[in-house]
Amino acid sequence: MSTFQQPHQTTPGLGADDRRGSGDGKARLVFHCQQAQGSPTGLISGFSNVKELYGKIAECYDFPPSEILFCTLNTHKVDMTKLLGGQIGLEDFIFAHRKGRPKEIEITKTEDSLGLTITDNGAGYSFIKRIKEGSIIDKIDYIQVGDHIEKIDNESVIGRRHFEVAKMLKEIPLGKTFTLRLVEPIRAGFGNIEARGSQKGRKKNYGSGKETLRFKANGQTQIMEEPDKEMELGLENINRLLENFMGINDNELATQIWEAAEGKVNSMDFADAIDSSDLAEFKFSDDMIIELWGAVTDARAGRTSS
Repeated sequence: MSTFQQPHQTTPGLGADDRRGSGDGKARLVFHCQQAQGSPTGLISGFSNVKELYGKIAECYDFPPSEILFCTLNTHKVDMTKLLGGQIGLEDFIFAHRKGRPKEIEITKTEDSLGLTITDNGAGYSFIKRIKEGSIIDKIDYIQVGDHIEKIDNESVIGRRHFEVAKMLKEIPLGKTFTLRLVEPIRAGFGNIEARGSQKGRKKNYGSGKETLRFKANGQTQIMEEPDKEMELGLENINRLLENFMGINDNELATQIWEAAEGKVNSMDFADAIDSSDLAEFKFSDDMIIELWGAVTDARAGRTSS
């Protein structure tokens, strides 16, 4: 049985102003959190990016920030539809998933695709967001959604972005046997065990607010309204492309791409906006740019990309 220290409220600092407050610019946003495997409730404030958030949670519960694999919103379960990404609803409840048991699995690449969709936690850890049914990985029971990818063979991938890790896995030659070192999240006993892909048991009584705190690429935060249906459809279309072409899924990246397309009327202007932003590091091909622009225009027209 684990013993948990009573958390303390962290000191307000760099967090965004709560503009719904007294108007003096000093009121700060405060979020409730727990450790996913069970703990007292902590109050977290004074952060302006995901790394700072992890630091505040770790300070609250007196463990190193490197112990946090990822956070989910409004559920303690390893539910990849509820991952904390680039924004948090102002009424969302944060659950921190900590490192659990490490494991090493030897895999022979018998097909071009391993069947993994990878995302990252914004603080240097990549992990498995989805496993394609019937794929190589799906046939290995020891590999689960939520597992952190720590090493490929003897090479550490800590600190690499998810698209880099996906590229490394994609470039493994067909027929080669390699070793994945994974770290699974701590699970809260039998109550958290579900079949892959199960969405049952979600808690819906936590977050209900429309406004969200957005972490921007420049390190600042912004309170914004919940995305409209056009934007939601656009993010869905863009993420589908990211998954198909790159093996990654990232709502914050999709949001940046969507925002780069704002006010643009053709793919050339969109490409210029991508190239002049920090999205240029992804080195999207011309074909990918055209596909992304198609995803945006489909969403604007109310269509789901095929």
